[in-house]
Amino acid sequence: MRTPTRRTVLGAALAAAGTGLLTACSAGSDPMSGMDHASMGRSPMTGSAAPAGFVAPNGPEVAAAEARRKPGPERKVALTATETTLDLGGRTVRSWAYGDRLPGREVRATVGDTLALTLANHLPQPTSLHWHGLALRNDMDGVPGLTQDPVRAGASFDYRFALSHPGTYWFHPHSGVQQDRGLYAPLIVEDPKEPLRYDKEWVVVLDDWVDGVDGSTPDAVLAELAKGMGDMGGTGGMDHSGHGMPGMSGTPAAADGPSRMLMGATSPLLGGDAGDVAYPFHLVNGRLATAPETFTAKPGDRIRLRLINAGGDTAYRVALGGHELTVTHTDGFPVEPATTQALLLGMGERYDVLVTAKDGAFPLTALAEGKNAAALAVLRTGGGAAPDASTRPAELDGRLLTAGQLRADPAVRLPDRAPDRTVALELTGGMARADWAFNGRRYDPAQRHPVAAGERVRLEFRNSTAMWHPVHLHGHSFALGAGGPRKDTAIVLPGTTLAVDFDADNPGLWMVHCHNVYHAETGMMTVLGYRA
Repeated sequence: MRTPTRRTVLGAALAAAGTGLLTACSAGSDPMSGMDHASMGRSPMTGSAAPAGFVAPNGPEVAAAEARRKPGPERKVALTATETTLDLGGRTVRSWAYGDRLPGREVRATVGDTLALTLANHLPQPTSLHWHGLALRNDMDGVPGLTQDPVRAGASFDYRFALSHPGTYWFHPHSGVQQDRGLYAPLIVEDPKEPLRYDKEWVVVLDDWVDGVDGSTPDAVLAELAKGMGDMGGTGGMDHSGHGMPGMSGTPAAADGPSRMLMGATSPLLGGDAGDVAYPFHLVNGRLATAPETFTAKPGDRIRLRLINAGGDTAYRVALGGHELTVTHTDGFPVEPATTQALLLGMGERYDVLVTAKDGAFPLTALAEGKNAAALAVLRTGGGAAPDASTRPAELDGRLLTAGQLRADPAVRLPDRAPDRTVALELTGGMARADWAFNGRRYDPAQRHPVAAGERVRLEFRNSTAMWHPVHLHGHSFALGAGGPRKDTAIVLPGTTLAVDFDADNPGLWMVHCHNVYHAETGMMTVLGYRA
């Protein structure tokens, strides 16, 4: 173990307690088009003005695109981000969360609804909400300094937008490394014409956990990683977006936390280096493997599992002991059904699968790929001893399906079309200098890769680093190859090139970034900007 590093103490949290999450529905909402956001209690978007020649996040093009989505009845939600104590299953930690739950209570709505969510910030620093995977209006995308101003401590912000596509999504901050605390929750958009037939549904959120363990915080982890393995150190501060620039995070780190830098973690599935962070815990639905969540059903029940990887630095290989998985969706979009024994999820990815439950008690194991650890939940349909934390079902080493093997359902398949524009994004940098970037340039919110409305755009990710990266595009879904699945997050292995196509049909300024939160916060983020 490395010698603990002296760190500064995080400032005191606000005394106000979180009110948790309250939901209600009402009908007859009006479209957002033309509304003054500031008059609705939102922060003025002083940090999000687009440079000349680009569509602004709150511009008329964005309002017109939202009106075309025909916003329907409101789904009202009140959400409080607060400092709280969380019980992981016999181990309590102080962290930040939505209310006092981990994950936060899921939000459910129906496609066509207007989500009207008010975020109250009871944290000691600014925050935001990003709606991962949604094609929504740009000024609701939740990126401070790009699409909105940060929601300052003690303030609130009204997010309001149409839900135009059903599927499995989630939300989290886009402010520093806050996502690697307890600030995340599922968002399930239901389809009133759902073609799948199943008896029960189980939402499964995977996470790697460090916050509040032996003095550790994600900010302290970032500060350590930002020094690089070569002890290069970093002295940069914050840019105006609230995202950390190289070498620092947005808040002071916790005191005296142990080193969390991970050395020697490898995985052939990930092309070598498996990750940077040695997490003490891995969780399913906020529970340790020693005190797992148990989902009950009857033998023969057809169960829909919605799998979400909310981790910061960990890919999970997932299997359900004694069962096969039939993949029906990835990242919210349907695929031609495919059967497998195991799935690999990078950070930010989601898969929906169907299983027909057998009789007994079965482990749902999420192996922290390359990290010699696992998370656990239990499916129980009958008697028998519950599997314990050391259980490793044989299916983990069985057939493994990757996203590139899937085919999009014909109803959502991207039509064949030659790209009008190719945006070349080379993934660069490494841990030696902690200089993660695109095209050798660390994140600059003023930089834009231009696209034009109506274009078929090809993003060409060339990974010249020695590590895998889950790349995520905001506000759109892309296709993996001709006829391939529609996704918003995809793994790019070291030494490979991944080309994905999308239609530029949602105007604004949209982030592209690695969904390893520590890679992103040390620079691996950039912006696509629609030309005005």
